[in-house]
Amino acid sequence: MKDNIMRQIEIEKMVINCGAVEDKLDRSIKLLEWITKRKVQTIKSSKRIPDFGISPGKKSGCKVTIRDRKEIFGLLKRFFAAIDNKISKRQISENHVSFGLKEYIEIPGLEYNRDIGILGFEVDLVFSRKGRRVKLRKIKKGKYPKKQAVHADEMIEYLKKNFGLGVVKTKK
Repeated sequence: MKDNIMRQIEIEKMVINCGAVEDKLDRSIKLLEWITKRKVQTIKSSKRIPDFGISPGKKSGCKVTIRDRKEIFGLLKRFFAAIDNKISKRQISENHVSFGLKEYIEIPGLEYNRDIGILGFEVDLVFSRKGRRVKLRKIKKGKYPKKQAVHADEMIEYLKKNFGLGVVKTKK
């Protein structure tokens, strides 16, 4: 029996983000531009967090969204190598896989940059199936059933097959 094309999963996008304020934000923007070679978008805060010096409307982070599959695969291989090709089961939820890198110098091929210093960032992978656009489009919006969601075991299998990634079960 052939696999149904509409049931195949794929990586829709990868979002790389870094939270920071003032001087550290400038260094974070340089880091993301250096790693991805793309324009970085800054994020403004909507809440007030006095401990971190964040107030509403103040820039509090930056992010880059990548949708090109070849670029995503190239970056992911390097990012997974930095975390020893292991990811925790807790980092996987419905349609998403998220993990963080504490220091960018752990990534193969990147060396320490004095202008940036030591920084880390988070990576969020969004998985989807064919037909998701029907739910997201503005004109003639359609229904996207719950059974089309990508579950954790399917994402684990995809990551093992394409990246040789191991999943570690952690205690709560």
